Amino acid sequence: MPDSEQPSRDLHVIDVPAASRFELMLGTERVGLADYSITDGVMTVPHVETDPAHQGQGFAAVLMDGVIESLRTNDQTVRPVCPYAAAYMQRRPETQDLLA
Repeated sequence: MPDSEQPSRDLHVIDVPAASRFELMLGTERVGLADYSITDGVMTVPHVETDPAHQGQGFAAVLMDGVIESLRTNDQTVRPVCPYAAAYMQRRPETQDLLA
C-alpha cells in the first residue's frame, strides 16, 4: 500500500454534541470538522473544513461520510448550507433521500 493511503486507516469521525460538530481525527489529531445544528430532526451543516496541511487528500469526504452515517443512524435529514457539503451531496445520488 502506498504511503499516501496509510493515514486513512487511522481516520475516524466522532460526534461532539456539546460543541455541535463532528470532528475528523487522524489518530489523536483533529484534522477536520463539520459544524451543525439540529432542529426538528433536520441537521443544518453551515461549515465543513479540513486542516490546511491535510487538504486535497479526501479527508473532507471521509468527514461527510461520517455525517451521513450519523444521519441514517438517527433518522434525520440534512440541510447542507456549506458549499462543500452541498457539492458532496450532489455528487452522491445515494444521499439524496436525506436532503431536507
